[in-house]
Amino acid sequence: MCGITGWWNKGEAIDRDLFCRMRDTLTHRGPDGAGEYFSETRNLALGHRRLSFIDLSENGKQPLCNEDATIWLTINGEIYNYIELRQLLLEKKHVFRSGTDSEVIIHAYEEWGIDMLNRLEGMFAFGLWDENRKKLILARDRMGIKPLYYYFDGSQLIFASEIKAIIKNPEIARDINYQSLCEYFIYRYIPSPNTIFRNIYKIEPAHYTVLDDQFQLLDTEYYRLPLQNNVENPAALLAEVDALLRKSVNYHVRSDVPVGSFLSGGYDSTAMVKYFAETGNGFNTFSIGFKGWNRSEHQYAAMVADKMKTRHRSLLLDASSLNILDDLMYYYDDPIADISIIPTYFVSYLASQHNKAVLSGEGADELFAGYTWHHQYLWPVNKTQLRGARKWGWELPVNNFDVESYAKAMAMGEFGFNELKLLLNEGLQQYIPEDTRAFYRKFFDGSVPVPKRFQLLDIKCFMGELVLNKVDRASMANSLEVRVPFLFSELFEKLLALNPSQYFDEKKQKPLLHELLKKHVPKAILNREKQGFTGPDEYYMNFDWYRKVLASSRLIDGGIINRQTVDRYFLEHDHWRLWKLVVIEKWFQKWM
Repeated sequence: MCGITGWWNKGEAIDRDLFCRMRDTLTHRGPDGAGEYFSETRNLALGHRRLSFIDLSENGKQPLCNEDATIWLTINGEIYNYIELRQLLLEKKHVFRSGTDSEVIIHAYEEWGIDMLNRLEGMFAFGLWDENRKKLILARDRMGIKPLYYYFDGSQLIFASEIKAIIKNPEIARDINYQSLCEYFIYRYIPSPNTIFRNIYKIEPAHYTVLDDQFQLLDTEYYRLPLQNNVENPAALLAEVDALLRKSVNYHVRSDVPVGSFLSGGYDSTAMVKYFAETGNGFNTFSIGFKGWNRSEHQYAAMVADKMKTRHRSLLLDASSLNILDDLMYYYDDPIADISIIPTYFVSYLASQHNKAVLSGEGADELFAGYTWHHQYLWPVNKTQLRGARKWGWELPVNNFDVESYAKAMAMGEFGFNELKLLLNEGLQQYIPEDTRAFYRKFFDGSVPVPKRFQLLDIKCFMGELVLNKVDRASMANSLEVRVPFLFSELFEKLLALNPSQYFDEKKQKPLLHELLKKHVPKAILNREKQGFTGPDEYYMNFDWYRKVLASSRLIDGGIINRQTVDRYFLEHDHWRLWKLVVIEKWFQKWM
């Protein structure tokens, strides 16, 4: 895992010292070494900060090139099927200089061109320079596990793993995209391809962008999720899912340094640890808990760790951990207001003290329809509430499996058009999108069965834009690589080709995983209710802290938001909207 940068200037030579300073803003992503490549004309440069896992020698240093130095690569990521691809390319007479997984991309590009993207199993974001064709290719993996940003003004393109490397260049203006700011409040993140800054964009998941010698940009989607509605023999399906999970974990623990695992005691991370333990290697596991909370997950993680005989470590948080938000905004330079950014940072910090890489369970809820909003009601409704609804006509959070239902499930402090008009000062109201559901509509397909239509939205929106970005930034802030075996292509494609009845049950959490785990883990784990990676409600209801942060608000003083609306949120104890405001306030303090 690494940090990458690149710069192609149509006319002028690139300042080497400035470029290296831009690259080195990403040292946290790659503390093990640095490298750069400049073209003969010095108007193209590629940079790399290295976090080494495979071929730890100098041969693995990037940027890498082919034999005649006509193709250059800088990559952030891991190619898990590199051994198989390398063997295939060796049979085709390609010559390798290193034992790295990264070098297979160069030779795969020589052999198959850009179509090689569909042969890669892994997580990646890369910049590839083709000297003969005079074109620069930027690409991201299918799910968007690794980030990639770029600035383009028609005469130069600068790309990087994080925005901070781009805006380290003093000529790049830090102009706020106010429509993106509105979308931040709506979605809790800024949907691709935009970012918080004007003229800085994200490569979308499963996309590649080509810049040619005429400085024309062409963006292409190279992969789409294959959807079917198959029904298979349950026993045969269970056996195949078991085999695919085992294959994926075996791929994901390939490394020349030890790999550990996050462990929450939920189905997803427990499954990862179960298959990891089968490899016979003793390994570390890590969990986060909250002091004084009876639902704190560290206690469940300890049960699994004891059963699987891992070397387990936990860290317990309290209200003081909220103060880390100031530091986090340096790493979240494109703001995210997910409530789990703090525990995700701390579990990454804990793991980084003992390992350079860990497994994690992201993708399982999308794959097996494990979220609460995949059910008849958007959030759990008990029997008393059901009886009361029938008797008194109470409104329950009924799920219609449409865009409106999904938006309500995602909101965590809803900001619709009218609420944004109340929040934003009059001069900025022109930037409020008329359709505050537009990003969800882009991926919604009402023709597929429930809950699969929500699974697709989760993959493209919630997971692709928020969850994976959150995990990347929190882990890389600690120079830690997080590997996500549930996002194995064969496994994903298998599940999405099924009728949901084969993997989803309203009354049982993730039935396929339940069957695979039931003989291997304590009943307390199997019977545990679904719980997100968050803390107790009171942790996010610290109104004294909110008041302190917003007392001298840059957003208010700068004429962006209205004090009266913020005061109303305090009166209504609207902690979710206040949380979003505090995150963006901290972001403004850090970056503007």
